[in-house]
Amino acid sequence: MKILVLFYSTYGHTYEMAKAEAEGAQSVPETEVLLRRVPETLSPEILEKMHASESQKIFEHIPVARVQDLADADAIIFGTPTRFGNMAAQMKTFLDATGQLWANHSLVGKVGAVFTSTNTQHGGQETTILSFMITLLHHGMIIAGLPYTFDGQTTMAEIAGGSPYGASTIAGGNEPRMPSQTELDGARYQGRYVAEITAKLKS
Repeated sequence: MKILVLFYSTYGHTYEMAKAEAEGAQSVPETEVLLRRVPETLSPEILEKMHASESQKIFEHIPVARVQDLADADAIIFGTPTRFGNMAAQMKTFLDATGQLWANHSLVGKVGAVFTSTNTQHGGQETTILSFMITLLHHGMIIAGLPYTFDGQTTMAEIAGGSPYGASTIAGGNEPRMPSQTELDGARYQGRYVAEITAKLKS
């Protein structure tokens, strides 16, 4: 069973969540997990002005995905930061190149899931994930979220990301923070959940 964790990250928050998703999926026996990133569309000069150049060095060793990687996987977990309540343009550009997969029904019946990172607590976590799912449904994918069986889903002990639609983290804006333990646990739970569903479908 092969699961692809495909992400775009600017400052590393989505990357940290992607690693946790991969860990969760890997915990299911006989699962191979591939961690891939979509191509960057911004120039080095723009990234420098965004103060993102150093952050991106953390995950530059992760291979850039090919469209065929999606067809080769049994399930795909997508991760993107939010941009005004939608997926990042880099992820959208990559997905816009999957027309041939759609024409060949290559993703029909595969499990798909989404996780995200927002700048603020109310920065569009749910709208980003839900609007992302429209693309997955057009490809005929089976959607997996983050069920309430994940105990951290209802925590009142901290401000944390997470919704029944998928795992998420809050980057913090002017007071930057990396994903909390609760948020990483949610990503691991979702990764394992996707792998377990995929195993049942394959059997």
